[in-house]
Amino acid sequence: MKALKKIEIITRPENLDKIKKILAKNEYSGMTVMAVMGAGHQDSGADAEEFQEMNMDVNLLPKVMVMTVVWEEDLEEILYELQTNLTTGSVGDGKIFISSVEDVMRIRNGERGADIL
Repeated sequence: MKALKKIEIITRPENLDKIKKILAKNEYSGMTVMAVMGAGHQDSGADAEEFQEMNMDVNLLPKVMVMTVVWEEDLEEILYELQTNLTTGSVGDGKIFISSVEDVMRIRNGERGADIL
């Protein structure tokens, strides 16, 4: 099977359209998008009244996580485009996690392998 890589991008919500455009430019349309909360080295500014009223110290910020699978041969170009287009140079820009995909299966009929992508 041709090598596949899974990319999980966790970044600022306003970057979603940029990510979609970069993937489309590289001929990838399949993705899973989730609204997530994250904490890292940034200050959350978590002085929100509803959390103060509950006496909670919250350091989570809203982020978006985009998961997609790409051919290994396209990976470096996509990573370069993501990094150059999503960076503000500030803490909180996010992270990209890359992992290998061993196999994939279509639930509808049980077909397996990279050809189903």
